Amino acid sequence: MPRVSVSDYRALGAFRYEIRKFLAFSEQAARSAGIQPQQHQLLLAVRGLPEGARPTIRTIAERLCVKHHTTVALIDALEKQGLLTRERSSTDRREVLLALTSKGDAVLLRLSALHRDQLRNVGPVMVAALQSILDDHI
Repeated sequence: MPRVSVSDYRALGAFRYEIRKFLAFSEQAARSAGIQPQQHQLLLAVRGLPEGARPTIRTIAERLCVKHHTTVALIDALEKQGLLTRERSSTDRREVLLALTSKGDAVLLRLSALHRDQLRNVGPVMVAALQSILDDHI
């Protein structure tokens, strides 16, 4: 069993604390924008897919680490709010593709700018906490 020192525990605790603070910020920002945190994550997952990835329900469920039915419920709510649309693929009618509406793009743009600014402020502390863990070679 590897040895874990008190400083290792402190470094891990500090990093976890910084992550939780950022997540709390993110959750509050989403709610202030009128959507739930998971809905924000879904919008970002659709808009921020890696090049070549298709915005299918399966892909987004995988990116969110949730079940298919959970993803569908999130999509239903976002579609009802006019933030997202579903469309059948023109090449494979079984495939449903997701797209942000202009309203969804606007919400995501505001939230992404806030998150980028927050990370610019807290990023150095988060990086230092992570570097402390990596330097100790846990």
